[in-house]
Amino acid sequence: MYLIFKRRTVIITLTVLLLVLCVPAVVGAFRGGDVAVETAAENTNWGLGFNEDGKPPTGNASAEQLLKYNAYYVGDTSVKTIYLTFDAGFENGNTEKILDALKKHNVKATFFLVGNYIETSPDLVKRMVNEGHTVGNHTYTHPDMSKISDEASFKKELQSLEKLYKETTGKELLKIYRPPQGKYCVSNLEMAKKLGYKTIFWSLAYVDWYENDQPTKEEAFDKLLNRIHPGAVVLLHSTSKTNADILDELLTKWECMGYSFGDIEDLIS
Repeated sequence: MYLIFKRRTVIITLTVLLLVLCVPAVVGAFRGGDVAVETAAENTNWGLGFNEDGKPPTGNASAEQLLKYNAYYVGDTSVKTIYLTFDAGFENGNTEKILDALKKHNVKATFFLVGNYIETSPDLVKRMVNEGHTVGNHTYTHPDMSKISDEASFKKELQSLEKLYKETTGKELLKIYRPPQGKYCVSNLEMAKKLGYKTIFWSLAYVDWYENDQPTKEEAFDKLLNRIHPGAVVLLHSTSKTNADILDELLTKWECMGYSFGDIEDLIS
């Protein structure tokens, strides 16, 4: 019995010691330490907390913390400016209507594109460029980038998209990057910065990406009107039929609330 008790004591002691040693490696890198030791320990999803309608939300990291990695999620919160962005993983017939609404209101947006989109819809990409919109890098294959710790693999995802964009439009891609699904880790932010990229998160979005379970107009307005705020970086999906249907009215309503629309290059300058 004494031996069993002693063995259990040793096991418990070792377990406590391991926990003490491992906790610093798991703590997020935004909590004051250096970059986390392992990629697996630093993975996170970009997330927001809304405390009050009409006010900027809090993010997983503050704007100041992100800035040291050339990463952004919100603009000047004292100015009623909106930075409108769209993520486009594929084309399903809604982008043309979205572009029509943007043109009607003379609003310039940013479209974060993947390789498949550029390959299958080059005419729409050229229209975006010709009408003054900005195209950003959403990676070539849309993987979970937080799982990519190899710098060469990370670089390939971004540079393959750059190359395809230039072959399609004849222009250089602006070096702004949005992690697919908002999944990232600090080493990703550092690798993007090393490649000359600025990482763009968002301060307002809603569940609009389920193609066969689209929000109603009322549900969309409830989120997009009540939670709009000065300096908002708005993320919408161009695959959303609801977004295509409401965008003209949505832009009008935001304008009536006193908002204007900014260029993403002004946000990152």
